[in-house]
Amino acid sequence: MQSPAQNRVTPLGEIVAIPLRGAFTGNRGILHSGHEIVRPYAHDSWLTCSLEYKGIRRTQWLPSRMTWLFFFDEAVSFAAGHRPCALCRRGSYDLYREAWAETAGDPLPSAKAMNRQLHGERLVTRRRERRLHDMPWQRLPTGTFVSLEGGAWLVVDDVLVRWTARGYGASRLRPRDGRARVVTPPSSVRILRTGYPVQIDASAFGR
Repeated sequence: MQSPAQNRVTPLGEIVAIPLRGAFTGNRGILHSGHEIVRPYAHDSWLTCSLEYKGIRRTQWLPSRMTWLFFFDEAVSFAAGHRPCALCRRGSYDLYREAWAETAGDPLPSAKAMNRQLHGERLVTRRRERRLHDMPWQRLPTGTFVSLEGGAWLVVDDVLVRWTARGYGASRLRPRDGRARVVTPPSSVRILRTGYPVQIDASAFGR
């Protein structure tokens, strides 16, 4: 059996080699040399793309071409700090952008403005360390990821479901009070709160 390639993304944004298949692909620019990931990102435009688009074949590991990454579901891609692509996912991009403007009380933002803000929310400036955010448990919408007990957990209504290298696993009730260490960037949390129809793998619902 062929070993999995290092092109799967975790909720914390790490690029790992695990067999978990993806519902979406995406990119952060050219990250590889040969078949090895040599940098975590090349620019601040982190996109989530459709697996298929107009029959275009996306070949992995081509020299000087984008490194294609894979996400278990859209909730994982949001947690990692990605947003919908304006080309291959135009409908989702428009919904995301409109929700961004609604929650910010501003005109429709440019892609560059969203990229810049998301980049500051997902990473500690100049250290490339993951940034976590302190938020009340009661304010977290379904589709948000939190850091708890050394793992990443997905909020699904009143339940937390643990993400693993094999998919969603154990579940527990989410706390009623207190504050959480949130992985998903605050801008995307606000968008989820508007009812954005984020795609979540059915296994998170026990199906």
